Amino acid sequence: MPVPRYTKKDRVKGVQIHRPFVYGSIAKPLDPSNRPPGISPEHTHQWSVFVRGVNDEDISYWLKKVQFKLHETYTNSSRMVEAGPFEVTETGWGEFEVQMKLYFVAEANEKAQTLWHALKLHPYAGDVEGQKERRDPIVSQNFEEVVFSEPVEPFYDILTSGPPLPARGKAGKGSKQATLRKQGERSAEIPYANSEGNPFSQKEEGMELDRLKEAMKTVEGMVKEERAKLAEKEKVMEGLKREGAGQQGK
Repeated sequence: MPVPRYTKKDRVKGVQIHRPFVYGSIAKPLDPSNRPPGISPEHTHQWSVFVRGVNDEDISYWLKKVQFKLHETYTNSSRMVEAGPFEVTETGWGEFEVQMKLYFVAEANEKAQTLWHALKLHPYAGDVEGQKERRDPIVSQNFEEVVFSEPVEPFYDILTSGPPLPARGKAGKGSKQATLRKQGERSAEIPYANSEGNPFSQKEEGMELDRLKEAMKTVEGMVKEERAKLAEKEKVMEGLKREGAGQQGK
């Protein structure tokens, strides 16, 4: 999700800062014997929509606020959350798309970015009936990475504060960019391994790439096999054509 550059302020040239996060929803069927007071009798689920760090780490040093636009049937359907945790919790009975508008801190001097998420209340895969019977939470989330290209210097200072980690981008030896970059980047990369509630990791990414490679090999084998079958059929057809031509000449 690249962030557009729209000013000519002093920027740290040749540098891109990547900040990963997740956005999505979690929904749980309401217990008929223990419903929260004051909610509509038609509502079947309690749910939350959120924007958060990959491992639930603090992202408020670069994200100032998030506007959640719910279905118009909700009172105050446009909710602005101006501090973490960036989430909205409600109850309801239907699924719909939620618009999430991300506003960056003032130092960023960047435009807000908009995401869309389909609120999911029901299980659609696996042991569907078992999940319904157990009233399992339904988690639907996506990994995203915001890319700040050549950020303005004050924002670069904010982004690069924290534990020293390798930064991305190019800079000459002894330059200001190189000096700042030694400070590192906070939470710049996807975590190496999965953790509870977070399926996104470098390890999982590598496993998915391996699965894709194996799938490609399988598809290539199938294509090769089908081509061989086609070539054999073409030989048979050619033989039949020659045989038919020979009979016509008699």
